[in-house]
Amino acid sequence: MSASRLRVVMATPLDEELCDLIVALEPRIDLVWEPSLLPTRRFATDYRGDPAFSRTPVEQQQYETLIDSAEVLYGIPDVNPAALQRTVVANPRLRWVQTMAAGGGGQVKAAGLSLADLNRVLFTTSAGVHGRPLAEFALFGLLAGAKLLPELIAQQRDHLWSERLQMRHLADQTILVLGTGGIGRQIIRLLGVFGCHVIATSRRVMVCDGADEVVHPDSLAEVLPRVDGIVVTLPGTDATKGLVDEAVFSALKPGVTLVNVGRGSVVDEPALIAALQNGQLGYAALDVVAHEPLDSQSPLWNMPNVLISPHSAALAGNEPRLIAELFAANAANLLDGHPLLNQVDTVEFY
Repeated sequence: MSASRLRVVMATPLDEELCDLIVALEPRIDLVWEPSLLPTRRFATDYRGDPAFSRTPVEQQQYETLIDSAEVLYGIPDVNPAALQRTVVANPRLRWVQTMAAGGGGQVKAAGLSLADLNRVLFTTSAGVHGRPLAEFALFGLLAGAKLLPELIAQQRDHLWSERLQMRHLADQTILVLGTGGIGRQIIRLLGVFGCHVIATSRRVMVCDGADEVVHPDSLAEVLPRVDGIVVTLPGTDATKGLVDEAVFSALKPGVTLVNVGRGSVVDEPALIAALQNGQLGYAALDVVAHEPLDSQSPLWNMPNVLISPHSAALAGNEPRLIAELFAANAANLLDGHPLLNQVDTVEFY
């Protein structure tokens, strides 16, 4: 079903020039933006805004009235699943919500919407926008493991010029990439530049450009003994929860590097800690963990063979512009009756 205009309400902080860009790219948008009702951004990718921000009861009512007038929401109100549920129920005109996160399906799931509401409202994510920076972080983690980064840091700290160290080379390694979505494909392309042998996983029979092998997740046991590195790019769903578990780690040869740029729930964290302690894993670069922020008492903080990134590997200064451009293209699709890119699967929520 096509329409002539779209009333879009900004539910997240965004710079005025990017609001103007959205309308310039798709002039059939009527964009409603009231910055006084939105928190100030602390940095480019701060969609939640300053935590010190608050609205008076009158301002909150104004904000909710504005949100409830939308056909389309740019962002989840206050990045709060409960606020999303409230406005979906209150606003029968709402047709589409654009989430800022590539994994926005998790936020939609947390809203606890009814089947009727999930069928009525389209939800899309920013998937694809973060592919390149996450791919670079994955390469960074694999290189850190291969080039003995923990040992080098320790020796530099201790002012120790040791005997020469024998490092590993990515060109000699077999890397397992769990997931062949937009992020996984970007990683596979970069690994090809380094000359790695790449094994990718997919639940569907497919040919993946740049991958030397594609296996079903059920067949992981057949390839695990051969891999030197694992990169997790999978979303957090019921199907992926705890996929990388003690059985996976036990099947690896000692010293494998693990990088997680997907979701923390994919990796069994107690099993991960044990594998890092017993040497089955030599190094882990973690942009995500099972529960964020990472508990201050977690052993992961103090492990020299672990790099913790506070879920920041995807963030880049140009991200808001890329999401704005993606949104404008999808608005054109909606207006013209075409399918939207990056629709959330409302069964598995990815």
